[in-house]
Amino acid sequence: MITFLKANAASLAASLCDFLMTMLLVQVCKINVVMAAATGTITGGIVNFLIGRHWVFNAGDEKAVRQLWKYALVWTGNLFLNTGGVYVFACHAGLHYAISKVVVSLLVAFLYNYPLQKNFVFSNNW
Repeated sequence: MITFLKANAASLAASLCDFLMTMLLVQVCKINVVMAAATGTITGGIVNFLIGRHWVFNAGDEKAVRQLWKYALVWTGNLFLNTGGVYVFACHAGLHYAISKVVVSLLVAFLYNYPLQKNFVFSNNW
């Protein structure tokens, strides 16, 4: 249960970075919503990997490169799910991009990211 709570705290920190980057790019830089969402997701992914590796899962240094590759594989799926979800909800369903980002991020975090990070990326079984 502690690992789950720590993972959600890490996810929250990463999501804040993700959302801030997305909103900065859309509101200030006038970047396309889908491109901004992709950039935010990448930024959040970097933050999430670093926090997850060092604080949530206490991963040892001997597996750093292998974990990075596994994380990159999982995060590529995350990037497509988040960007595609924002595209569908914001561009086709007409939801505000911020609401789309929140809804999609929560779904992906609980149904995709946590299970794969726990059981694949930072697991000792792989």
